[in-house]
Amino acid sequence: MVIYGVALLSFCMLVGVFVGDILGKLIGVQANVGGVGIAMLLLIFLSNLNDHRLHLGTPTQSGIHFWSAMYIPIVVAMAAKQNVIAALSSGWMAIIAGVAAVVASFALLPVIARFGPGDQRDS
Repeated sequence: MVIYGVALLSFCMLVGVFVGDILGKLIGVQANVGGVGIAMLLLIFLSNLNDHRLHLGTPTQSGIHFWSAMYIPIVVAMAAKQNVIAALSSGWMAIIAGVAAVVASFALLPVIARFGPGDQRDS
């Protein structure tokens, strides 16, 4: 059932935010420090527990695996949006650095592709 995946995701997020707030207070910063990352690691750990110990049914397992697979891309998209907003408000140097990083990544794709297995073509 998908609802168990949502419950596990919510539990991990609450624990991550709580631990991130505590870490922020411990180092003297009034911010959440790594809460989303902690939640992500906790979700990966809990969703990969031995299923025999938990005695979960197939629908429950599929719901947990669905939400654990969806969480990481959602967090990456949210972080990317924040980075773009920060870059646009920081001025031209941040924009130029971002564009240069993307261009360099695209330029290095053929170099990286040479390290992969040969004779594999997309159909």
